[in-house]
Amino acid sequence: MKQAGCYDESNNGVVVMVEPYSQTEQIQQVVYRILDANLDRAREGLRIIEEWCRFGLNNAQLAAECKKERQEIARWHTTELRAARNTPGDPGTELTHPQEEQRTNIKSLLQANFCRVQEALRVLEEYSKLYNPNMGKAFKQMRYRIYTLESHLMGNNRQQLLLRSRLYFVTSPNERLVEIVEAALKGGLTLVQYRDKIADDTVRLEQAKKLRQLCHAYGAIFIINDRVDVALAVDADGVHLGQQDLPISIARQLLGPHRLIGRSTTNSQEMQAAIAEGADYVGVGPVYQTPTKEGKAAAGLEYVSYAAKNCSIPWFAIGGIDPNNINDVINAGANRVAVVRSLMQADQPTLVTQFFLSQLISRMKPESGMSYV
Repeated sequence: MKQAGCYDESNNGVVVMVEPYSQTEQIQQVVYRILDANLDRAREGLRIIEEWCRFGLNNAQLAAECKKERQEIARWHTTELRAARNTPGDPGTELTHPQEEQRTNIKSLLQANFCRVQEALRVLEEYSKLYNPNMGKAFKQMRYRIYTLESHLMGNNRQQLLLRSRLYFVTSPNERLVEIVEAALKGGLTLVQYRDKIADDTVRLEQAKKLRQLCHAYGAIFIINDRVDVALAVDADGVHLGQQDLPISIARQLLGPHRLIGRSTTNSQEMQAAIAEGADYVGVGPVYQTPTKEGKAAAGLEYVSYAAKNCSIPWFAIGGIDPNNINDVINAGANRVAVVRSLMQADQPTLVTQFFLSQLISRMKPESGMSYV
């Protein structure tokens, strides 16, 4: 059979249009190639996500969910579809985008691959209607399951990082704010709260965006003090609320189930109320009197000892903690501390961060009553 558009001497040079397949067969082959390519794409993306669940989070349940979906995809990847593959003739193999060439952190890597899987599943759902309607139904349901998996995993990622965080840097206004925060991040910091009570919203938004990008580039959690609207506007990882701020239940409705919500507490009643309301973590203090909490009496090391025995969620001792008294706070039972001036006013924030972390990690005690579900 002659190829379409070939030169034929028997017809005095007249081009004779001869199709190698019927139009129906051509369309069928195209559909097969589309299905084959997207089945591969979905499985590859899921495998990348599965590896993080397995080795990064050590979460057997999430890894098993990914594996189950991969095996379901493989079940539909028939010999007939694989036979239609034509990689040398695929113009898409050379297409790329600068954002595909690098990933700034684990979050961006996971997000990119969830998008890849979800897009592939949508293509499979639609084109498989021309191949096998049952296949279309199966991939529609799988797409919804992947959305749920994404919510669980991305939320779980924040929770896991919160559990591993020992030092919490709460910022204060400073012309060198971004420089100081980056220096602390270089020292191993994994948790930052942007706090500025006096700036106008334009400045808050600009600074918060810069800090969020910086924190995520270093794989750190970024929290906004008080302002749920700013947290949403800059895609922060959560908010920290004082006793006079929004109720946790309202903040949760606005932020959704997977962003973090912290609450300041100064006594056992406030702590237990925050836990009951669904806080992800609490601040315990002020341990010592501090200008950051002007007019508030120090809660003292007794409250730290109470938290060590009774707090069922992550908690951070806060208030006047510095390199000179950090060991007293640890001796009282703290495994995590939050600091402001100790880093904001440090000549070498990187070294001070490393000192705090070395003290906290080397003397870390088992946490009684902690529930990490």
